[in-house]
Amino acid sequence: MINRRSFIIGIKSTSLLQKEILFLKQYKPWGVILFSRNIKSILQTKKLTDEIKKIFKDKNYPILIDQEGGRVNRLKTLFNFDLLTSEYFGKLYLKDKNKFYEYYLNFIIKTSNLLKSIGVNVNTTPVLDLRVKGSSNIIGNRSYSVNPKLVSLIGDFCIKNFHKNKIATIIKHIPGHGLAKVDSHKLTPIIKANLNYLKKNDFSCFKNKKSLFAMTAHIIYKKIDNLNTATHSKEVIRLIRKEIKFQNILMSDDISMKSLKCSIKESTIKAFNAGCNLVLHCNGNYNEMLIVGDNSPFLSKFIIKKTSQFYKILS
Repeated sequence: MINRRSFIIGIKSTSLLQKEILFLKQYKPWGVILFSRNIKSILQTKKLTDEIKKIFKDKNYPILIDQEGGRVNRLKTLFNFDLLTSEYFGKLYLKDKNKFYEYYLNFIIKTSNLLKSIGVNVNTTPVLDLRVKGSSNIIGNRSYSVNPKLVSLIGDFCIKNFHKNKIATIIKHIPGHGLAKVDSHKLTPIIKANLNYLKKNDFSCFKNKKSLFAMTAHIIYKKIDNLNTATHSKEVIRLIRKEIKFQNILMSDDISMKSLKCSIKESTIKAFNAGCNLVLHCNGNYNEMLIVGDNSPFLSKFIIKKTSQFYKILS
């Protein structure tokens, strides 16, 4: 693990290209993330993840996926999760708590079993962003609720039970995407709310979470840092560490998203300089992968220590 570098990459297709095999061997990223483009069947995907793990001689090598349910369903070729949105579970909690605990636990167990069957061990969930009227629909029904206490409570339940089922979690998008008026995949959202409001609402959803991983928001919080997105902001990341008290591995959202206006190289360097522990690059563009790899440091003692805690969840 010592020779691995502090980044995560996506790959192009349902099997590894020869140049991707060479890349994994040379650059040794901390993890690999899968998307729908990588998944055709359970057997094919398991063969793919086994091949990746074999390169690293590590049966617990981190393989990530965005499997929230609802519209963020990378397993759509295998199973239909369309109706099982976070909003659905949030409303169910308010309507019938007993049914919520039964249904959501069953959802987590079935999702975990499916992920393990394809060799995935990290799920980028729960979404702890608030549902805010008038904001971009990029979050929308991916949020549990408009109520920060309810979002926090369901988030705790989600993290606890994925861990029980040997799947690690990534809370997102810290410190909160809910107020964003535009989609950060395409534009740079700017949130103008004052710090006291954010602390009581959006930021509070992320406090005291036992997830080993959190993903940053590519959002400018104008009252904290009016120039840089959270991913590139020392001030915002200091707040994440000191106010929200998240002390585990902090990773960037996808470094190739259009919210970040600088080059891939500069975006990568700025994320590390701001305090991100890992950088995520998703699109499988080989030339961009080389740039991220060349500008990513080897794992720090902090990441190695926290990664050993990740392995304990899987054992």
